[in-house]
Amino acid sequence: MVDIATRVWNHKWKIDPIVRSLIDTDFYKLLMCQSVFRNKRDVQVTFSLINRTKSIRLADLVDEGELREQLDYVRSLSLTRGESTWMRGNTFYGKRSMFTPDFMDWFEKLRLPPYHLEKRDGQYELTFQGSWPEVMLWEIPALAILMELRSRAVLRDMGRFELQVLYARAMTKVWEKVERLRAHPGLKIADFGTRRRHSFLWQDWCVQALQEGLGDAFTGTSNCLIAKSRDMEAIGTNAHELPMVYAALADGDAALRQSPYDVLSDWQAEHDGNLRIILPDTYGTPGFLSGAPDWLAGWTGVRIDSGDPAAGAEAAIRWWQSHGEDPLTKLVIFSDGLDVDKIVELHTQFAGRVRVSFGWGTMLTNDFIGLVADDALAPFSLVCKAVAADGRPTVKLSDNPNKAMGPVDEIARYKRVFGVGAQERVEVLV
Repeated sequence: MVDIATRVWNHKWKIDPIVRSLIDTDFYKLLMCQSVFRNKRDVQVTFSLINRTKSIRLADLVDEGELREQLDYVRSLSLTRGESTWMRGNTFYGKRSMFTPDFMDWFEKLRLPPYHLEKRDGQYELTFQGSWPEVMLWEIPALAILMELRSRAVLRDMGRFELQVLYARAMTKVWEKVERLRAHPGLKIADFGTRRRHSFLWQDWCVQALQEGLGDAFTGTSNCLIAKSRDMEAIGTNAHELPMVYAALADGDAALRQSPYDVLSDWQAEHDGNLRIILPDTYGTPGFLSGAPDWLAGWTGVRIDSGDPAAGAEAAIRWWQSHGEDPLTKLVIFSDGLDVDKIVELHTQFAGRVRVSFGWGTMLTNDFIGLVADDALAPFSLVCKAVAADGRPTVKLSDNPNKAMGPVDEIARYKRVFGVGAQERVEVLV
C-alpha cells in the first residue's frame, strides 16, 4: 500500500501528476460523452468553474504557475493502449462493448481543448470552450486539480511526522465510518468522490478501505482509472449536464418543457437495465414527475441529488404506484452530500420499500474536517458547469434554490415553464 504521507512530503508533481489519465474521471462522464458524440457532437459549449464557497479564496492559496502546469499536463494526455482495451472489451453493467467503435476511434485520438484562466477577486476564472464532446471531459480533471492543489498548499509546510499523524487520523475517521456502516445489513454503497477528492492517492486508499471493510456492500467506484486498476465495477449513469444543454438549445417554451424527456429518449435508445436511471431534479422533481411520459415509469430507478432526499424518494414511490409499478422492483440512488448518519437514516427509512443504493462522495474522499488548524482542509463546494450552449445560457433550478444557476431572467422563465413554486433552501456544504 502506498505511504501517502511520505509521497506528500517528497512531492514532485511530475512523479505524481494530479490527473494521470483521461480515464481518471467519473464513469458517467464517458457514458454521457458517447451519447453527446452520437446525438449533439456539433454543439458548441462553454464550461466554467464556480466556487460556491466564496470564503475559500483559491487564487490566494493556489499558485497560478502550478495550476497551469497541471492543466497543461492534462492536455498532453491521450488514451493508453491498455485503457482503450479496457473500454472496448470490458463488461459494464452486464453489457460487453458498451462503448461503440466509432466513439472509441474518436476518443483514442482526442486531446483536451485549450483553457482560459484569469484571476479575479481572489478566485480563478477557468473556462473551456469548444465542441460539447471535447469540452465536457474537462469538468472532472479541472475540479480534481484545484481540489488537490488546495490540499497541497495547506500541507506544504508540514513535517514528515506531522503528515504521518494527519493521515493516520484521517484513515481512522474513514475506518470508523466503515465500521458503523457494516453494522447495517443490506447496505449498497459506491464511491462517488472523484470530483472533490483530497487527492488521487487518498481516493484510491478510501476505495480499498471500503472494498475490504464493506465487502459485498461496496458496489464499486465512479472513478474509471481506479476501477480499472483495482478490477472493480465502474459506477455511474448520467448527470444534470445533459438536460441543461438540451434545454438551452430548445426553441420556445413548449420545446423547453419537453427537453428533459428528449434527453431520456436519446438515452433509452442506447442503454437499458440499471443504466436507465432518471435524474429528475434539474428543473424541479415535482414538475418533472407530473409531466413525465408513461414509458419513463418503466425505467429502473431514480437518483436523488438535491433537496430533502426522503421527500424526493417518497415522491418517486408515489409516482411509480400511480403508474401501476411496484416500488419494490425500483432502485433509488441517494447521492447528495451524504455521510454516515444520513446514509443510515435513509437506509433505515426506505429498505424494504424500494431497492436503495448510495453514491458516497466528498465526505468519503475529502473528510479532513477538524484535522488541521483553522480547519484549512475542510471540503468546500466547487463545481464546473456548462454555462452556455450555442451561445445561449444554461439554467439549473434543482430542488434546492441554493444550487440554482443561470441568468436571473432565465431562471424566472424556467420556473414559470416548469411550474416550480416555493422551494426550501438547504445550505450547500459540499
